[in-house]
Amino acid sequence: MSEQGERTRVLMAGICSLVLAMGVARFAYTPLLPVMQAQAGLGVEAAGWLAAINYMGYLSGALIASLISDLVLKDRLYRLGLLIAVVSTAMMAMSSNLTVWAVSRFIAGLSSAAGLLLGTGLILNWLIRHNHRSELGIHFAGVGLGIAGCAAAVGLMSEALDWRAQWYALTAIGTVLLIPALGWLPPPDRSTVTKTGQAMLDAPPSPLFMRIFMAAYFCAGVGYVVSATFIVAIVDALPGLAGRGTLVFLVLGLSAAPACIAWDLIARRTGELNALILAALLQIVGILLPALGNTLTAALAGAVLFGGTFIGMVSLVLTMAGRYYPTRPAKMMGKMTLSYGVAQIAAPAITGALAARMGGSYAAGLYLAAAVMLVGSMLLVILKAVQARDLAAMATPAA
Repeated sequence: MSEQGERTRVLMAGICSLVLAMGVARFAYTPLLPVMQAQAGLGVEAAGWLAAINYMGYLSGALIASLISDLVLKDRLYRLGLLIAVVSTAMMAMSSNLTVWAVSRFIAGLSSAAGLLLGTGLILNWLIRHNHRSELGIHFAGVGLGIAGCAAAVGLMSEALDWRAQWYALTAIGTVLLIPALGWLPPPDRSTVTKTGQAMLDAPPSPLFMRIFMAAYFCAGVGYVVSATFIVAIVDALPGLAGRGTLVFLVLGLSAAPACIAWDLIARRTGELNALILAALLQIVGILLPALGNTLTAALAGAVLFGGTFIGMVSLVLTMAGRYYPTRPAKMMGKMTLSYGVAQIAAPAITGALAARMGGSYAAGLYLAAAVMLVGSMLLVILKAVQARDLAAMATPAA
């Protein structure tokens, strides 16, 4: 197989792994949430706690990823995580017990960390090792395709199947995705040089840069998780828009699919931090539009902006992490995701509690998410100054 053909095969493995781990195992819960509330007796506050438990699992997976340096062990855990993604999806259909659902959401969170962090780290390591451009835009299209695919599947199935049968159907889809996700990713190479003999050297950022970067990414986690978890329920609750939430979620996923490629191109021209600041500001508008507009047009516009930015920010951050640590990219990816994951535990639970106290309205959660994202944007501006200081300090001894 040619080098370009092998690159395509590896990227397809990554896309399938993200469709499975992020789309089926993790985000299918969002379009199915109104169905489960209507048919399975899932309450508003319990729905928020299930989302929070999912992120607890994700955070636990991120912690594990941040502690592992061995590429072979990462590869084994990546493959185990994808198997768990299928099992966790099936568990949602096997019972109507809240405890079983909570266990399912926790291990689904673990599996999504395996797909997103370990899988992404392995693929970025392969790209760098084979002298390909170290960008993840094509790979991260899998997240948007997973969101859009699950939204479309739920929209098509809801007329004919109940909530339980839909979870089983998604389990079958996940099983099919396992084949390329596991079979097309080559075993990892532990050597510290590329295929052309260039040394792969880690160049970590300064401690101050890392602290501010993690704080900004925490804010991005809050901004992301409220809309990503509750957007279907938010739109369905708006006057005259019952049943339109799945359409909005589909548009969100379709907007996310090509977004990472676009943000790679923007980052090449402006630099990663400038691209992150622009994405954060656009995401704030996307978060607020459904709450302020109260129309399908506003909700769809918000979905386009939100879908086109949230995964772009994740892709840019994880790409930066991989460039700082080319020999062990998942290590810094895991640390960054810990801050992102802490936000994803707290924000859904707070949003669910606020919604329960406001008659089921999620508006307060959206306003909170937008405010935190604004703080994160300010931190990214500060980070630019820290980066310039660090670069100047590195250049001084050489001068």
